[in-house]
Amino acid sequence: MVFDVTDSNGNYYQFKNSASGFKKYVKLLDINSHCVMEATGYYHYQLAYFLLESGIKLFVENPLLVKRFIQMKLSNIKTDKSDSKLICEYAKQVELKLWKGNFKHQTECLQMTRLLSVYKKQSTMLKNKLHGEVVLGNPFKAVVQCLKRSLKHVQKEMKNLEDKLMVLVKESHQDVLIRLKTIPGTGNKTAVMLVVLTDGFDRFTSGSELCSYASLTSIIRQSGSSLKGRPRISKMDNQKLRNLLVMCSFNVCKPACRLADIIRCVGIFMSDLWPKE
Repeated sequence: MVFDVTDSNGNYYQFKNSASGFKKYVKLLDINSHCVMEATGYYHYQLAYFLLESGIKLFVENPLLVKRFIQMKLSNIKTDKSDSKLICEYAKQVELKLWKGNFKHQTECLQMTRLLSVYKKQSTMLKNKLHGEVVLGNPFKAVVQCLKRSLKHVQKEMKNLEDKLMVLVKESHQDVLIRLKTIPGTGNKTAVMLVVLTDGFDRFTSGSELCSYASLTSIIRQSGSSLKGRPRISKMDNQKLRNLLVMCSFNVCKPACRLADIIRCVGIFMSDLWPKE
């Protein structure tokens, strides 16, 4: 596995996506160098953190933004080499935001969150399979026992992960966790997930940024008198966070919980995070 590089002078290089390749690449750089890459799932993390630890200024861009920029060039060629050259052009023309990476505890929390998501899917799949076998009317006993053992094991692992995740979150964001749980409809699990997915709300400077990240901002499509689409919420950002907030809304839609109380609690929480000057 390799990664392709094009510098500002148009020179092209290719290195192995490993520690030896990273060291060779860093030799071409100095303290004033700026590196720009697109996020490629998990594959860019090792190089990104290596450059960060080496003191190199790094910018990790949304791959959709890079893709749209490349499409505007109407290029008929799509290779790693051509993409690296176009990313270099992109870096010269677009305002970039410095990438700072994640702290160790944040990385650990995100890893546990992703694994919990996998276990939840497995748990649902096993429950559905178990239900299906019972519906048959005469399920094979060995199959049912095997499914129950598997389900019990998955649920046990989920409980262990949730406990460890709670400990990590309390160590770094105890105050935010307590305030989140004062919002109607927000329990321990929801509060923990909100803290993990937003990094304790430290990555945002305003409530509008948080709403945009949670895919709760509206999209308006209008042009003249012929195009008047209905406004709808954006679904381009963090789907997990949006789904979490939607599930919370189901809990608060109860007669005992008034809408005015919910708005007041949420408003107080957000004003504490981003007070007006």
